[in-house]
Amino acid sequence: TMSLREHALSLFRGALGTIRPAPMLRRALKLQGDGSPQLLVKGQAFPLKRDLYLVGFGKAVLGMAAAAEEILGDHLTRGIINVPLGIHRNAVRTMLLKPHSRIQVIEGAKNNLPDAEALKGAVAIQELAEGLTADDLLLVLISGRGGSALLPAPIPPILLEEKEKLTKLLASRGAAIQELNIVRKTLSVLKGGGLAQLAHPAQVVSLILSDVIGDPLDIIASGPTAPSSHSVQDCLQILTKYNLLHSLPKSVEMVLSSSPTKPTAPENYSHVSNIILGSNSLALEEARRQAEGLGYAALVLSAAVQGEVGCVATLYCQLIQLLCLGFSSLAEGPLGDELRGNLLQLAAELQIPGLHLEQFLQALQGLGPDRPVCILAGGETTVQLQGTGKGGRNQELALRVGLGLHEAQATGASSPQGRCEILFLSGGTDGQDGPTEAAGAFCSPGLVAEALQEGLDVEAFLRNNDSYTFFSQFQGGHHLLVTGLTGTNVMDIQAILIRAM
Repeated sequence: TMSLREHALSLFRGALGTIRPAPMLRRALKLQGDGSPQLLVKGQAFPLKRDLYLVGFGKAVLGMAAAAEEILGDHLTRGIINVPLGIHRNAVRTMLLKPHSRIQVIEGAKNNLPDAEALKGAVAIQELAEGLTADDLLLVLISGRGGSALLPAPIPPILLEEKEKLTKLLASRGAAIQELNIVRKTLSVLKGGGLAQLAHPAQVVSLILSDVIGDPLDIIASGPTAPSSHSVQDCLQILTKYNLLHSLPKSVEMVLSSSPTKPTAPENYSHVSNIILGSNSLALEEARRQAEGLGYAALVLSAAVQGEVGCVATLYCQLIQLLCLGFSSLAEGPLGDELRGNLLQLAAELQIPGLHLEQFLQALQGLGPDRPVCILAGGETTVQLQGTGKGGRNQELALRVGLGLHEAQATGASSPQGRCEILFLSGGTDGQDGPTEAAGAFCSPGLVAEALQEGLDVEAFLRNNDSYTFFSQFQGGHHLLVTGLTGTNVMDIQAILIRAM
């Protein structure tokens, strides 16, 4: 029989396969008919009356554009994509454009920060959009991760440096990412629906790879083709909140005072179709299918897990203990009630959107002890950095879950884990977890017990945010999840695999 580790790896790879840019695009995009050709996107038809243009921005866009170019052939008139600096060096062959491509590639946004090159690309995209007619079709490829930094076009007379300085100042005063995005959008020509408005009256079809919890169209890459749900008032409120209203550059003051005060009416977007091609939910759905194929009873907990990594680890540990009680037919006793109570309290604290834990726990109770169980989840946790070690949120989450389960087992005879084989996996779908070549890690309670026997102080590694060093030192890095850069990103995926021993 395959090990739980092999199963977990197979699920993760299956989930990745479904959101890799090229296959994802090939499934969604078709070109039909020669006489009166039309573009079919997930079954929706868009007639090609005159010219077809393509623009794109974000980390996964090179692979998306390569697949689009193949599908569109000679129907594609011209394209411009903005991609991260250096992406060509690391790209696999399937992500590369044809030798004499009609798509111009501009590399910019070094270290994911807007720069002169990214601005050059944004201006080229803006000029292309402004020249379109009612008979043209503009295909927009958007990859959330890096998409915003690769499309900087401040409203004149604001300079890129002034906008960046303001964004950094807000961040240093504790502004949340959502607040930063609202300010960026308000001061931008292309964000917050700007690109779609400039392309009017052409038909705009946006294909989007989401890296944001809940897939909100106006937040992914700052929503260049979606109506903004925020107004200038929201921007002014944020600047007031962080005490910056009276120290703004003259150019920013000018733009804010002359902006319309109400958000654009949605009917101005009747020429736009926004279509989510890839998301965390889609990846989890594929992993669930694979798990069932391997004989597991598989359930998806949530595609929106967020919160501090320690709290999320505790949630997973308690869920695993409850599952193990089920395997030993003890879930109905006082320990089961206590674990359920703790779980509901934790879930309330974490405020995970769309998580119906009561229903989920009921579904768990319906699973018999005769089948192995797989629980899947996704989202993005946060780590408060305290140490100087090396690692990322996925490796830290895996190590914290392993340690939590080991401690629960060590504290009492009532521990239900004894009769279960348990594996926890957490990995980033972009193939990179923090500043390491690993995408994440596998962990089990037994792993931590062995590490302690070998004299490794797991808690010290965690205090120093040094999970990567722990995993690479222990058993030759066998528990690191290494996929290589995937060229895609829909946040993280976690899997809990449990079977009776």
